[in-house]
Amino acid sequence: MRITPPGADAPLVRRIAGAPISWGVCEVPGWGHQLAPDVVLRQMRDIGLAATEFGPDGFLPDAPAAKAEILSAYGLRAVGQFVPVVLHDPDHDPLPRVETAMADLLVAGATTVVVAAVGGGDGYDDRPAPDADGWSTLLANLDRIDEAAAEAGLTAALHPHVGTLVETAEETRRVLDGCRIALCLDTGHYLIGGGDPVALAARAPDRIAHVHLKDVRRHLADQVRSGELTYTQGVAEGMYAPLGAGDVDIAAIVRVLESHGYSGWYVLEQDTVLPAPPGQDGAHDPLNDAKASLERLLSFAEAATGPSHPAGA
Repeated sequence: MRITPPGADAPLVRRIAGAPISWGVCEVPGWGHQLAPDVVLRQMRDIGLAATEFGPDGFLPDAPAAKAEILSAYGLRAVGQFVPVVLHDPDHDPLPRVETAMADLLVAGATTVVVAAVGGGDGYDDRPAPDADGWSTLLANLDRIDEAAAEAGLTAALHPHVGTLVETAEETRRVLDGCRIALCLDTGHYLIGGGDPVALAARAPDRIAHVHLKDVRRHLADQVRSGELTYTQGVAEGMYAPLGAGDVDIAAIVRVLESHGYSGWYVLEQDTVLPAPPGQDGAHDPLNDAKASLERLLSFAEAATGPSHPAGA
């Protein structure tokens, strides 16, 4: 039996989670200054977030029980984990890596394993173009992951992501048409890849199992799409904005999903590169952006569903 999402019967306000990448914590080598777990988890708790994704390997303890314990100590639930894996190579089996992540998620009471179809290198500044056989392997592996997750009682979701093999609207459609796996709708990545996240939410709400909410400054997204900036450069330049400060219609996405019965998590994600610790050498403090995004999402929730209380109340 599939685990019921922790917020399945809760109003939207109780289904808002965070992600360590909003505090600059990322798996990409050389990404920027990496804040300690105590800082990130304490600030998540203090602003009223209900839960968090695990973050990259090494951010939380390796032992599954220790992951669960540290989150519990900060009053946070576990939502899921972003797992970048190679899916298109017939000589590589991605399932063991995903199964390891799923074992940790189960111990922590999380619900969702989020996979991305990476090319095999570090970072998201370029990607390979698979041939027909590569696509066939990718889709078959997504079905294998979906089946393994269901057997374990979890939900698997494919994350269309810049710099991966599933980035654009057409590639996302190919996944929807070619396999059974659900989607993680990342509103920012999908727009940067040339898609319309509002249209995707309206077209395939039954395939959306997890949501990463990002706002994007379109002029920088256009430069990343054209190749004028790499993805990393775009993030460092401030391509991602607090919710409501960019060009993604977050309110419309929330309204569409809620009207179609979406009961999963909304994960606040504002990918950030910290050149130095917050406040040092002019480095911005991601806490301020996280607060602003949460306040904006709560205002969307109130408009869509009526007055509510902060997520941690």
